[in-house]
Parts: sequence; structure tokens; C-alpha cells
Amino acid sequence: MKIEISSNARIDTIGLLSAREALARFRALEISPLEILEAQIQRIDAHNGDRHTGINAFTETLYDTARAQASAAADQYLRVSKEGGEAPPLLGLTVATKEKHGIAGLKLEQGLSAHRGRTASVDHPVVERLKTAGAVIHARTTSPEFSCATTTHSPMWGITRNPWNTAASPGGSSGGSGAALAAGFTTLATASDIAGSTRIPAGFTGTVGYKAPYGRVPGAGPLAADWYRGDGPMGRSVADTALLASVMSGRHCADHGSWGENGINPLTGGNVVGLRIGLSVTLGDYPVAAIIRENTLKVARALEAAGAIVVPVELPWTTGRITETIFAHFGHILGPAMAAETAGTEADMAAYTVRFIKDAAAAATRHTLVDSLAMDHALQDELATAMAGLDAMLCPTTAVTSLSADGEYLEGLDTVERHLEHYWEGHMTSPFNVANRSPVISVPSGLATDGVPTGIQIVAHPFDETMAFRIAAVVERLVPGPGHAVLGSS
Repeated sequence: MKIEISSNARIDTIGLLSAREALARFRALEISPLEILEAQIQRIDAHNGDRHTGINAFTETLYDTARAQASAAADQYLRVSKEGGEAPPLLGLTVATKEKHGIAGLKLEQGLSAHRGRTASVDHPVVERLKTAGAVIHARTTSPEFSCATTTHSPMWGITRNPWNTAASPGGSSGGSGAALAAGFTTLATASDIAGSTRIPAGFTGTVGYKAPYGRVPGAGPLAADWYRGDGPMGRSVADTALLASVMSGRHCADHGSWGENGINPLTGGNVVGLRIGLSVTLGDYPVAAIIRENTLKVARALEAAGAIVVPVELPWTTGRITETIFAHFGHILGPAMAAETAGTEADMAAYTVRFIKDAAAAATRHTLVDSLAMDHALQDELATAMAGLDAMLCPTTAVTSLSADGEYLEGLDTVERHLEHYWEGHMTSPFNVANRSPVISVPSGLATDGVPTGIQIVAHPFDETMAFRIAAVVERLVPGPGHAVLGSS
């Protein structure tokens, strides 16, 4: 069944509803899940383009199965209306899933020529939970090769562009998810984060991305044991992201490192009156762009006006030290795993992938695994000291306003203040993968002069998810995000 949408205004109105709004209207039988799906499909067909043009947010679309899922959801809402009972928490909502979140029988290539033709034998735990919750999975989102870059392009999938400024990247590695949300192609999206791969795209696309404490969201495969990593939710609002987090989170038999209850929404409400919130604009010496500083301070002033006590925080960090720390870790875990997975296909790999494996291997020659644990502990201890007596901390999501959509940045990154030897030094996310028990949310803080959104991170104490979401919701209310991007013709 296909429902015809009568006008572009109708498409935008229906397709851009928040998850919370859509669920309320589904329950009231005011609209059907099919209507939202068809509105978003029309928007995708009009604006997504392909690997050479447009936004290019998807590796593949799953329209036929999505229509069947949406139709079944509509029928279920009718039954609930007549017979009573509770509908599953995501019933009828569209969710675009990152390609690395495997779906049984579909491709699981991670953008790598070495993986070309591989398929998933089982659903990723996140996908399993989405299906159980009644979600409509209508598309799978792009990432860089093996999710190892902060831009999203690859020889396999082409260039993914930022809907706010198509010359710019939506960030990475969950760039397709951020782009799809900002463009109004989906209601919710899945992501993952090992050094900022959820929060960087959220910051650059004006969306919300959540890095949960390690193990809170179950993973798949041996790299799920990497304590830097974590899968997570993205949405266009804090409430939508919290809803998806409640579905994704909790102990799962496929990941023995996962923990906590499933179905717990971390957004419990509350204001910021009397909260002591730390503010670190530079996290030590990050060369934060002037407009990002200004937007970060705007958020801090708004929180103060709402009754929070904002406390300046000093951290003894340098971008070089943080990069050395994370690559010492990668040198003993992710780097060797990538090298093994891609052996013999180096000529077909993106330059950033070759560079990542090389940098990780070099760091492993400088530092043993025990050394890297000591380096991790030092950063964690310094963060704990800085946050003592505080309820949470704020800092920007990235130090730079944007990256080029097709950028490789093999020679580092130039900022107004100085040249950065590694482009990862332009992002302020990876310290909180080192301190990976802290929940961290990126929410919008404004727009940069090139039209690309800016973001701010709310960092809470280990495992204190409710505090992170409480402050994020207040920030969103006080400093509303930019909404969705206005799309031109492809």
C-alpha cells in the first residue's frame, strides 16, 4: 500500500514530526506510520542524490520491507485502539541504522573492499531491539571505512555531504545518520562512538547524539570488548534521543559486557536550579574557533540565568597528548584488527584508513598496552579531579566549525591559532572515550558563519545518565537547535 501525499508542505509537516509527536498522533489514529514513511521516502528521492551528488546518506534503502512494517504497525494501532493494551515503544517510527549494525541476510561491508559481498548472519543486538520495539527500518546509513574517520566518504560509498552546507562534511563516522536526520530523511537513527563518532556528526548537523557509559548499549563481535567503544542513539531532539536510548540500552545475552535494565528512559525531567556545572571552553589547549567559543558561552550564560552555578574548569590537557593517548590504545586493539581485516587490499583502501593503521602501529611501538592503560588512567584522574564538587561539565563538541566533505587531512588541520598535526585534534570528544564510563550528550549550540551547526557536550559523572539528559533538555529549551536543513534541488 502506498499513500499519496498531496503537497510539499504536507510532506514536510508529516515527515519532520518528532518521534514523540508522531507516536501521539499514531495512538490517536490521526496519521498512519505509512504516511510518515512515504513522506520521508519522497524527501529522500528528491534530495538524497547519489555517491556523486546530493547528500548521499545511505548505503541502501529498504522501502519494500519498510512499507510492510509500517502497514503492520498501522494495523496494530487500530487493534490497540479497539481492544486496549500497550503498543511497543517505537511502533511505526522510522529508524535509519548505521550499516555496521548488521541486519541478518543483508550486506555488512563497513565500506571496505576487503568486506565486499559479506552479509550478516544475525541481527546486531541494536537491530534486534529496534525490531522488537516495532521500529520501521527503511534505510542504512553511510560511514567511512571501518568507521575510522571523522569525515564520511569512501571509495565504496562515495561522499556523504552535510545538508546544511553540501561542501562540508556531516562529520564521522556516523555521518550518514547525522545527515539523514538533519535532512528529514528519518525520524531516528543509530550510531556508534569510539572517539566521537556519534557526537561529532551530531555537532556538525544540528542534531542530538548520545555516547552512553561503556556497556550500557550492547555491541557485537570481539571489538565490543574495546572499552573505548559504544553504540548509541541519534535524534533531532533530546527527548527523541532518550526514547531511542531506552530501547537500545540494557543487558543482552550476546554481549556479556552489557549491563543495566532495558526500557529505562534516562530523561526524567528537572531544572538546573542550584546545579554546579563546570565550563571548559578549550579542554586545555584546543584551538576553539571564535564562533564556537561564543556559542558555548551563550549556553553557559543561559544556564546561569536559569539558576545554575557555572564554574570555570581548568584541565592540564593538550591536543597532542590526547591524540597520543588514544592512538596508543588503538595501536594495540583497533589498529591491528583493521590491519588483519584489510590485509592484501591496501591499494583499494581510502588514504585515511591507511593512515589510521600506520599511526596506530607507530604508537604501539612507542607505548606498550600497560603504558596505554597508565595514559588512560592519568586523563581519567585529571577529569575526576576537575569535576569534583560539580554535577556535570560543559565543553564544545568540536574546536573547528567544519571539515570539507571530501577531505582526507593527511597533513593535519590548519586553524586560526595553529596547525594541528592530526586532524582528530580538531574534535573535543575522544577524552570522554578514554573516560568511557561518563555519559556524554552533544546538543546544538548555534550556527557557524559557514552555515554549519555547532554543538556542545554535556559530560556527567560515571553512569549518571539522568543528569546528562536533564541538563541537555534544559539547554535545548533555553537555546533551541537550528531544526532541520532547508533542502534545495539535487
